[in-house]
Amino acid sequence: MRVAVVGAGSWGTAVAALLAGGHDALLWARSPDLAAQITGTHLNVSYLPGIPLPERLRATADLSEAVDGAEVVVMAVPSHGFRDVLARVPLRDEVPVVSLTKGIETGTLARMSEVVAEVFPRRDPSRTAVLTGPNLAREVALGQPTASVIACTDADLAVELQHLCMTSTFRVYTNPDLVGCEVAGALKNVIAIAAGIADGLGYGDNTKAALITRGLAELARLGVALGGDPLTFSGLAGMGDLVATCTSEKSRNRAVGVALGRGRALADVVAEMRMVAEGVKTARAVLELAARHGVEMPIAEQVGAVLDGVRRPQDIVPALMLREAKPELRGIR
Repeated sequence: MRVAVVGAGSWGTAVAALLAGGHDALLWARSPDLAAQITGTHLNVSYLPGIPLPERLRATADLSEAVDGAEVVVMAVPSHGFRDVLARVPLRDEVPVVSLTKGIETGTLARMSEVVAEVFPRRDPSRTAVLTGPNLAREVALGQPTASVIACTDADLAVELQHLCMTSTFRVYTNPDLVGCEVAGALKNVIAIAAGIADGLGYGDNTKAALITRGLAELARLGVALGGDPLTFSGLAGMGDLVATCTSEKSRNRAVGVALGRGRALADVVAEMRMVAEGVKTARAVLELAARHGVEMPIAEQVGAVLDGVRRPQDIVPALMLREAKPELRGIR
């Protein structure tokens, strides 16, 4: 199958390499130099240094060339640039779009599938899918065993995309809950910043476990309020991705939190990062969504306050600990 992957960051490159194992995959890179490097040396030293890419994988800086004849278009562009790049894609109505982006668009508060529907209003929304789960790009590119989820409301298309992506080391499940999977993927990045702050402040595993567990409750509450299935949040797109992002040293969002917890300024941390930490961009949009739907999200609120510079990282945990005493099992509806 001919597949176009739009975006040559670490995750886009890893997925393109995965697909190139059995399909004709062409990767779009914004930089002509990066595209030439990937095609000529089969390396992406900027985003996946030291990992050889399949010789079959080619890259181009020409977006029209990348998607010409593609039977599936995979979008691996950060949320803040997703709409602008997608609008330049000469996309045929029948071609499925698979989003790899875990974020909420600032301003519109739109999930990426909603952005696709707005940019291409004539398209059938069921032709849009999401690939999500506990998938750290470097581990996937190295061929380490992992599992993921294809979320799509069209069951037949979900199965087609499942087989497209599945390999001996990359196991893919299907899930019809597009909303829940997208919300979980976006919010877990915000919770990961909180977990990183706790690490940076020197707190231990008990604190992290509490943040992960209560963070799961927050993303489930918001996801259900937006129409997601509660079961989604106990699966790979929910708990699985949350655990990986909150605990791994490879997690960009956790790394931002660690740096903040150690007293570094957010602007300095972000300026040094080659790759985007989606939680920084998404936190405010998530909180606006929560306010719109009347959903309580105390951990996300504390992270947002730190990112906005109105609260110190060291004040997060005491603020959460001294909240009004409540029962644990209040439900998520």
